[in-house]
Amino acid sequence: MAVRIRMTRMGAKKRPFYRLVAADSEAPRDGKFLDILGYYDPMKNPAVVKIHEDKMNYWIEQGARVSEAVKAILKNEGKMQSHSASN
Repeated sequence: MAVRIRMTRMGAKKRPFYRLVAADSEAPRDGKFLDILGYYDPMKNPAVVKIHEDKMNYWIEQGARVSEAVKAILKNEGKMQSHSASN
C-alpha cells in the first residue's frame, strides 16, 4: 500500500475547506483515509493552514509521498522539511 499525503475536500458547495490527510494512493479523493494531518481553508483572507507537524513527520518517515498541492502549501508555510522535498 502506497501512502500519499494529500487534500480531501470538505465544506459546502462553493465554500471549499480541505483536510490534509494520509491516504492510500488508490483511494478516492474524498474516500477512506488513514489519518488527519491538518486543514487548509482558502476562503479566509489570508488562507488558514493548521498542520500537525508530529503526525506529518511520522508519515513522511514511514515513506508517504507528498502531493504537489500539499507540497506547495507546506512551502508557503515554511514547513517543508529537506527529507520531504526529495519526493
